[in-house]
Amino acid sequence: MSRPAPVQVAPGVHRLGDHGVNFYLIEDPDGLVLVDAGLPAHLEQLGALLDDLGRPLADIHAVLLTHGHLDHTGLAHTLQRAGADIWIHERDAGILRDGPRSANRHAKPERSMLPYLLRRPSALALPLQLARSGAFTAPAVQRARVFDTDRVLKDLPGAPQAVVLAGHTPGSTAYLFADRGLLFTGDALVTADAFSGHTGPTLVCRCFTHDSRAALAALDRLDELPPTGVLLPGHGEPFTAGIGTAAKLARGYGIR
Repeated sequence: MSRPAPVQVAPGVHRLGDHGVNFYLIEDPDGLVLVDAGLPAHLEQLGALLDDLGRPLADIHAVLLTHGHLDHTGLAHTLQRAGADIWIHERDAGILRDGPRSANRHAKPERSMLPYLLRRPSALALPLQLARSGAFTAPAVQRARVFDTDRVLKDLPGAPQAVVLAGHTPGSTAYLFADRGLLFTGDALVTADAFSGHTGPTLVCRCFTHDSRAALAALDRLDELPPTGVLLPGHGEPFTAGIGTAAKLARGYGIR
């Protein structure tokens, strides 16, 4: 399947991936940062964007993983070998260490996928896409950099703040680039859920969520953050009406 071209979603911020999965490249005078690492098949797309920017792969200083699921970590091993530090919350680091197939052991979802597929058979396209894109066979990642609580990563370009939003996985984390007015939420808050078919701010359905009560409670943390201009999720389109509005809409819809 052909990959869409990267899209600039904010000054110096490029969305990569495909129709099901987002990850982001951030340009900074001090170097490049990725938020999440897509799928192995996205390497060509990332390379083409870097060529357009006149930057080598080695210019990516860090990869900030929002969580350990395989659709967000596919290029982590490749990027680490190219010189990037891989950052992840310590409670999801075991998935990286043990490989993508270990996610259900470290962060078992609340429900089976089967009832969702019976109601919405078209949702099967997502796991099939992940398989074709190499997600299930990506190499494990050792020696990731970890944190255990909210933390400003002062030594990284842009000094992003890690904001822990446990629930989707035990270590789900958003990254706030306060100077840019951007919050990257990963799957702690998305704007499209392929398995429920919902579009707009929402939580990922229970067949991919480890602890739905915690995921709902984590939305309250978003109200404590400074206002941002753009929310950039792991799935779906950017949301520009503010964090508080996104959290309110997600609470209202609940979790399926």
